[in-house]
Amino acid sequence: MIHHVLQPAGWARPKGYSNGVMARGRQIYIAGQIGWDGDGRFVKGGFSDQVRQALANIVAILAEAGAGPQHLVRLTWYVTSRAEYLTEIAAVGQAYRETIGKHFPAMAVVEVTALMEAEAKVEIEATAVIPDEEV
Repeated sequence: MIHHVLQPAGWARPKGYSNGVMARGRQIYIAGQIGWDGDGRFVKGGFSDQVRQALANIVAILAEAGAGPQHLVRLTWYVTSRAEYLTEIAAVGQAYRETIGKHFPAMAVVEVTALMEAEAKVEIEATAVIPDEEV
């Protein structure tokens, strides 16, 4: 295991995220990514399509640091509609697994009234750590 998942004894195991992650190594901080491509064009489709693109953007930035999704230790999601997030949760989960895999860092999801780009439905910040053994 690259990072140590923090799971207090007696707590129910969370679904789709970890309560906490402990890591040591080179840290990577990724600014909020939204559902547009490298040219600043939004993907066609709905909420889950923007999630997929935002996650793909995170993976591309990780690659620039010689890292991958397995190095993620935290994601913070900002969504403009809790209802839309919940309605598309199955598609969001599929997009997550196809882009990130079965790696579940510590996460938070926060509903906000708007994002800076008017078309954006989701923005995701990320933190990753490449362990000392890999540096």
